[in-house]
Amino acid sequence: MPLFQDYRQGLVLLICYLLSACSSLSSSPRATGDLGLIIERASGKVQLIDTSSAKSYATIGNLGDLSHASVVYSRDQRYAYIFARDGGLSKVDLLTEKLIRRVVHSGNSIGGAISQDGKLIAVSNYEPGGVKVFRSDTLALVADIPATYFHDSRTDKTKSSKVVGLVDAPGNRFVFSLFDTDEIWILDFSQPTIENPYQLTKFTHVGRAPYDALITPDGRHYIAGLFGEDGMAMLDLWHPEQGVRRILPDYGRGGEKLPVYKMPHLEGWAVAGDLAFVPAIGQHQVLVVNTRTWKLQSKIDVYGQPVFVMARPDGRQVWVNFAFPDNGKVQVIDVDTLQIAKTLAPGPAVLHMEFTPRGESVWVSVRDANKVAVYDTRRLEQTASLAAASPSGIFFTSRAHQIGL
Repeated sequence: MPLFQDYRQGLVLLICYLLSACSSLSSSPRATGDLGLIIERASGKVQLIDTSSAKSYATIGNLGDLSHASVVYSRDQRYAYIFARDGGLSKVDLLTEKLIRRVVHSGNSIGGAISQDGKLIAVSNYEPGGVKVFRSDTLALVADIPATYFHDSRTDKTKSSKVVGLVDAPGNRFVFSLFDTDEIWILDFSQPTIENPYQLTKFTHVGRAPYDALITPDGRHYIAGLFGEDGMAMLDLWHPEQGVRRILPDYGRGGEKLPVYKMPHLEGWAVAGDLAFVPAIGQHQVLVVNTRTWKLQSKIDVYGQPVFVMARPDGRQVWVNFAFPDNGKVQVIDVDTLQIAKTLAPGPAVLHMEFTPRGESVWVSVRDANKVAVYDTRRLEQTASLAAASPSGIFFTSRAHQIGL
């Protein structure tokens, strides 16, 4: 009898072990390298996605006003930090598929960045203006940097300037522009002290009304577009003591003030080799700039007013989407020939594009068709489609290891 009991107990233990092993296999750990999220702007939700399978695996809501949302990722690619238009900053766990924390820090926010060491999250604000910096692990406030105050003649009130074009830079720095007061600031957290965790360097009179900015992929040049005049303002972060200089003096709407249906997003600037591909404001053109001289090299006629001009990771192609009323098309430029390789028609209201890390696919959000279309970048054909409610921004975790994204 004892022998039979020992046998029965052993059999039970074996069955439990096998069941546990099967369970472990069926719920194998999910890696973070091929994940990302899609902003569903109308619902305040995000879809968590797997780029290898081209499928959604979870939805997270209660994220506020996502009408102009952007995202950065932690160094380990596990956490997404979502910047909402209503001043909300949310931390989402891509593995547990949960909202970790959400803080509302302002009335109107316009994006943010994560520091080089991954420990700080900076957010730029419209209302009130200024920059707030949070710890990435807890979202506890670290610094509150007010912007320059100015007299608003329209309201006859003193206000803080709107902050735009906030990017991360090497050396645990953030760089941003002040729209109303024509400034560029460097916010440096590389040498914190007990008295002051950061240092500020301010550049004034950089050009009228910088409206957006970018940092080149190598982290050296910060370039702001100017809404109030033609040209762009460039700061060499290797030599900030040289100050801000003007480049592309003819960049802008020029003497003929053409209607601008949507200002181009400079963060999407495409840099391929020694060439930068720039959306022309109010024109049906993409400008080609030599990054050695920062002078205009040529112009490419395109279908409409470009919004995002984005390079495939290998630099061989540049993909362009357009403002209304031409926002149902996407054009692909061959960088070798500077010719249009193909015009695609994903559907009404193409808002954003995102390449997979090695560039074999590009995901395209088509807001008014409530879908995201996936294209093979070699064959230039659609390979998959995902349902999404009014999708806008698409953000993959590969951004965790890129400067300025």
